[in-house]
Amino acid sequence: MIIDFTELQNEIVTDLTIELQDDDDFNAAKLSNKVKLAIKEIISKRNYGATSYTEEMILSDLYNYYSMITNVARYDYNQIGAEGQSSHSENGTNRTWVKRDELFKGLVAFVDVI
Repeated sequence: MIIDFTELQNEIVTDLTIELQDDDDFNAAKLSNKVKLAIKEIISKRNYGATSYTEEMILSDLYNYYSMITNVARYDYNQIGAEGQSSHSENGTNRTWVKRDELFKGLVAFVDVI
């Protein structure tokens, strides 16, 4: 099933653009891609294929995860150029990232019953 989540993606991109647009290295195309990938990851982790959810029901459910999708997309966007680093120190500034998996707390997957 192909789900058209363009409206959701655009809403999240708009919200994150407001937040991030003043950064010197802001890139709208990369941000949009990170939002799209975050939505697809939530879809995968929720495992809608194990349900009889319609596209409309899936889209409605995805809005319940709006902040989670936003947080994952922001995290991934901010990781551009720093992928794989567990910490960073430069000019007296130390940065440590939370584990990405922690961003998915509260997400419950559907399961197939055999």
